[in-house]
Amino acid sequence: MTTWTRDEAPHDITRTPWVPRILRFPGEGDEGRHQTARVTADGASWLTSATGSREAALTRWESRPSSPAALPCGTVFDVVNVDPVFGRRMLDRLWEEGPGSGPVAVHRGRMMLFAAPGTAQRLPALLDWEDWGDSVPRPLCHGVGDAVTVPPLVPSGGEGPRWLVAPDTRSPWLPGPQVLLWACVRAARAASAADVRVSIFPPADPDANVYDVSRRR
Repeated sequence: MTTWTRDEAPHDITRTPWVPRILRFPGEGDEGRHQTARVTADGASWLTSATGSREAALTRWESRPSSPAALPCGTVFDVVNVDPVFGRRMLDRLWEEGPGSGPVAVHRGRMMLFAAPGTAQRLPALLDWEDWGDSVPRPLCHGVGDAVTVPPLVPSGGEGPRWLVAPDTRSPWLPGPQVLLWACVRAARAASAADVRVSIFPPADPDANVYDVSRRR
């Protein structure tokens, strides 16, 4: 059973969630033409605030805008790193039925969902408690003491990390552990339902005698 707090219930958000206007996944077009793939000045300021030395980090990054950056987790954001197929299902649930998502990136065949600080510690425990937890591909959660590689300020068009939903404000809304738990459970249920095949015939009895009636006259 999943519980919700007032601030995290998908249909009872006390502040406006940050929902992307346009979504393009890799391979679906030129990312550089879409706002969601580009980091704005405010978004870059928010990201570099995680370093504790925003101005210096921002100056270094702006001098090499096509290069990724390594940023620490745990104070400004945590990152939940998931299988890309399952992550796509999570995003579908978050945007179609829930409050939306925060920034999202892909790197080395994984999807990185930026989350509220503290999520990395709480989400695994919530998944262990949730009945559907065994059906969820185990996420890698990055929090205090961890660092992640984030995509460059300007899309490079290479094979490196890229933004699916880039930060564009100094205070992006970030999902907490219970919102992401909800998305994980809904994604697992959707995957389970897709695997169900309904038949009008009962299952075969392995001990039953089978006769060839095709030779009957």
